[in-house]
Amino acid sequence: MTTDTYALYRRSLAVVVVSQVFGGAGLAAGVTVGALLAQDMLGRDDLAGLPAALFTLGSALTAFTIGRITQRAGRRGGLAAGFAAGSLGAIGIVTAAVADRPGLLFVSLFVYGAGTATNLQARYAGTDLAPPGQRATAVSVALVSTTAGAVGGPLSVDLLGEFAVSVGLPALTGPFVLAAVAFGLAGLILFVFLRPDPYLVAQRSATTSAAESAPPAGLRRGVVVGATVMVLTQVAMVAIMTMTPVHMRHHHHGLGQVGFVISLHIAAMFLPSLLTGRLVDRLGNLPVAVAAAVTLLAAGVVAAFSPGDSMTGLTLALVLLGLGWNFGLISGTAYIVDSTTPETRAKTQGSVDVLIALSGAGAGASSAFITDATSFAALSLGGGLLSLLLIPVLVWQRRPSQDETAGAVSRR
Repeated sequence: MTTDTYALYRRSLAVVVVSQVFGGAGLAAGVTVGALLAQDMLGRDDLAGLPAALFTLGSALTAFTIGRITQRAGRRGGLAAGFAAGSLGAIGIVTAAVADRPGLLFVSLFVYGAGTATNLQARYAGTDLAPPGQRATAVSVALVSTTAGAVGGPLSVDLLGEFAVSVGLPALTGPFVLAAVAFGLAGLILFVFLRPDPYLVAQRSATTSAAESAPPAGLRRGVVVGATVMVLTQVAMVAIMTMTPVHMRHHHHGLGQVGFVISLHIAAMFLPSLLTGRLVDRLGNLPVAVAAAVTLLAAGVVAAFSPGDSMTGLTLALVLLGLGWNFGLISGTAYIVDSTTPETRAKTQGSVDVLIALSGAGAGASSAFITDATSFAALSLGGGLLSLLLIPVLVWQRRPSQDETAGAVSRR
């Protein structure tokens, strides 16, 4: 890697970091009060999972679209457009709440999902020019920068609610007002400053590097394994996280307490990223992916057996849930980046993020029905046990592929 390329990598990563601070503030709104807003407007607990389902469905479409745009035209335009759509969706949610229009709420939640998908897709922009031994660290830097906004949003949910009421809006729309502004700023920063486009530079560089353009055939397993790791951790995390605010409300916890628990959960999702990235770069993807499965299982067990009125138990469960997701996302992302070439990387990344979003949508939608039919404890325990499916997938990844076995035989 030349000095100029490395300098561009550092500059691109800095731009992504600044945009992620604002993007994190935008995505926290749906996580913190989305289910509560739907519960208030619809008057039904069994539909409280709809917001998570809708904005994750919207994020699936956006992930697919951004992947295709990036493949053809680079990161800048796709990421900026995604954040702009997320801002528009947040404005629509506020409008729906004021007008009491559930139909508009559903459409707007779908559009709002564009912002959450873009926030995750932006993590790849930091890896486009990263040296091979620093790719997981680059992902982690992008993710940890999300922490300031993502944690600050839920912690200020009471203050945002008071602001909303002071200007004649429902209290639960306050975080979405912040999301509209934050997503808009994130998109503007990327559109103005992410140039030259790191993905396009990486593509041009790859044409002169045979090592970059011709990875070993066995690496295609890495895409399957990386996608599986991220999908399973997403399902476990979204299912439990979605119903935690509703569960807490049923046990008479206030909105400030809900915001506190969710803020610590989001902090655990993003704040450990620097350490996680270094662990992946030094130890490899496999140990961190195993840690994801074990941590998510612990989160499910703690959530299932903690009393509903215990702030300590619920907080610990949600912190473990966020940490397990962090392990899974960074190790899974590293699998994807290490197993693709710049020529096809963006399209593959977009397709994988579609799977992640669709699985999250299914988990969000079904979590309310599962809880209504059984209990929050059963949902939590099921989510934790689901994460153990990662273990056989990782064992399969360790086995030599047919191509590798044939190559070994031919060399004898």
